[in-house]
Amino acid sequence: MIKVLIADNHPIIRMGVTKVLKDAKGFEVIEDASTTSELFEKLEKVTPDVVMLEMDIPEINGIATLRKIKKDYPEVKVLMYSGQSEDVYALSTIRAGASGYLSKASDIDYIISALKKVSEGSMFITNELAQRLAFDEGTQKPRRFFRKLSTREVEVLKLLASGKRNKDVAIGLNLNEKTVSTYKARLMKKLNVDNMVDLLQQAKALELY
Repeated sequence: MIKVLIADNHPIIRMGVTKVLKDAKGFEVIEDASTTSELFEKLEKVTPDVVMLEMDIPEINGIATLRKIKKDYPEVKVLMYSGQSEDVYALSTIRAGASGYLSKASDIDYIISALKKVSEGSMFITNELAQRLAFDEGTQKPRRFFRKLSTREVEVLKLLASGKRNKDVAIGLNLNEKTVSTYKARLMKKLNVDNMVDLLQQAKALELY
């Protein structure tokens, strides 16, 4: 029996995934959570085999939450899932310690196969994603630049793209404001731009907002 904890702020999503797993057999949804604080309260009481973690769960962003899970509960596997572009976030979350990434646009069957694969200690990404990543590798499309970015750089870029100032980004990611400025300069260099307007345009091309 694969024990699953579902972390998503939408009740209908939690109910839907629970129903899918119940019908599939071999799974037990032992808890669910709608916020990150609730998630960590539950993790103090139960030990799931896999946490299904929504990328945009409230309070702490998904990647920061993922890092904390892997630090505090290293034996727990994490399957990220989101409506966000998997081209960008799949690699970012896997670099941060996720065992897989599932788009909310994926077929229901993918939930079953993804959870099974992750629970067995394997990595899961969709065939479509693997093919797109391979295709984009040799093109001049903006996404190819993403491969140069670290997970933290993606987090900083996403917050800057959402209109946050350096100070707000620093608070949100628990960084020094000077460190955020360093990340911004590094992003401009890696994305081959020299001003914030072009940086944000690049972020838009990367589908970060």
